Amino acid sequence: MLSGGCTCGSIRYEYEDDPILSYKCHCLDCQASSGSGFVTLFWAWKKSYRYTVGEPRFSVTKGSSGKDVSRGFCRGCGNPIDVALGVLPQIVGIVASSLDDPSLFAPKYEVWTSRAQHWDLLDLGLEQVEGNFTGEIIQQHLSGAAGA
Repeated sequence: MLSGGCTCGSIRYEYEDDPILSYKCHCLDCQASSGSGFVTLFWAWKKSYRYTVGEPRFSVTKGSSGKDVSRGFCRGCGNPIDVALGVLPQIVGIVASSLDDPSLFAPKYEVWTSRAQHWDLLDLGLEQVEGNFTGEIIQQHLSGAAGA
């Protein structure tokens, strides 16, 4: 089981399954929401994810798919917690920095590398995707995941 929350303790969550897919996203929205060059996320099954204390405030934007992307932040300390993807309603993206033990995060991909800032060095040991995940990559991970 993975657990995490925000810095001030107003939000806590648990995830009772294996991560589906892990990555660093360099899209401009993730850069803006993180105040950095990227956000580190892993996909989790929504059915295995629950808040145990509080709930985040959500900010909704449109993703590259045209569907809603809802980013959850703590109302008190502002820490990013999770992301709901309208294009994949069964998935929640958990922000790796919100984990109690962020060292458990092991990214496999970097996405939206075409938007990466020149001052943010890409990790060439990770699989690079210039834009968003392809349907093939998504299907590969969703069909091979334990909670499918």
